[in-house]
Amino acid sequence: MTNRIPIASPVRTEAIVNRYFVHAKKNLGQNFLVDLDAVQGIVRAAGIETGDQVVEVGPGIGSLTEQLLLAGGKVAAYEVDQSLPEILANELPEKVDGQDLDQRFKLIMKDVLKADFATDLAGFFDLSKPAKVVANLPYYITTPIIFNLLESSLDFTSLTLMMQKEVAERLAAQPGSSSKAYGPLSIAVQTQMSVDLALEVGHASFMPQPKVDSAVVVLTPLEKPADVGDRKQFNRVVKLCFAQRRKTLANNLKTLLPDKEDREKLLADLDLDPRQRPEQLAISDFIRISQAIAEMNK
Repeated sequence: MTNRIPIASPVRTEAIVNRYFVHAKKNLGQNFLVDLDAVQGIVRAAGIETGDQVVEVGPGIGSLTEQLLLAGGKVAAYEVDQSLPEILANELPEKVDGQDLDQRFKLIMKDVLKADFATDLAGFFDLSKPAKVVANLPYYITTPIIFNLLESSLDFTSLTLMMQKEVAERLAAQPGSSSKAYGPLSIAVQTQMSVDLALEVGHASFMPQPKVDSAVVVLTPLEKPADVGDRKQFNRVVKLCFAQRRKTLANNLKTLLPDKEDREKLLADLDLDPRQRPEQLAISDFIRISQAIAEMNK
C-alpha cells in the first residue's frame, strides 16, 4: 500500500495497531518506537548508505525497517512474532527506489540466536561483502544477542543497537567511572569493539511506554582486538574478579588462587595494589592477571 506518513509516526502506528488488532507482546520485550526523529537518528548513527546490506533484528511493524530502506539499505530482518509478516508485507512501501519490495527486503522468521547467516542470507546478500547490523533490541535479550553476533560467522562492519540506557552505559563504561557500570560486560565488549554512545531515546518515544529510557550504541570491530588468550578463561577470570565489588582485588582472587602466597606473588609481579577494587583496573590489567594465572596453572 502507498502511505506517505511514516510508520514511526504515532498516528500511523496507532492506525496499524487498530487495523490489525496487534499489541506489543511483553514476553517478546516489544515496544513500538513512535518517534521519527529517533528512528532516523538510528539510521544516521548506522551510517546507512545506498547499497548497504543491513541485518535488522526484530523489525516489529516496520518503523525502523522503512527508514533503513528509504536510506538505501537492502534489509534482511529476523523476526519471531508470527503476527507481523502480514503487517510488514502490507505496510512497507511496495517499491523502493523503483525496485519491488522483495528485491530490497527479506523477512526471516527465525530467532537470530539460532541464525545460520550463510544459509539465511544466501541469494539475497552478496556474502563476499560485509553487512551492517541495526536493531531495536528487547531489553531482556540484549547481552546474548551482542555476544551471539560477535561469535557468529556474519561479516559485519558495525552493530548499531538500541537498548536499555543502563546497559548502554555499561558497554561504554571506563575504569573508575562507576562501580556499577564498569564490569565484565564492559571489558568483554571493549576487548573486541569500540563503543560509541550515539544518542539517548526517552521512554516517551515508545508505545507502550517502558519504565526506563533507552540509548543507541554503535559497536565497531577493532582492527586489532585485544589478545586475551583463551577468551573463555579470560571472561571467567574477569567475572570472578568482580564477584564481590565491595571487596578488594586480593579478596576476589581467592577463588582463582586459594593460596595467599600465590596471590601476593602474582599481584607483586604485576605491580598491582592488592587493596584496589576491580572497577579501578584497566582492561590491560585483567589481561595480565588472566595470562599470569594461566602460566601458574600450567
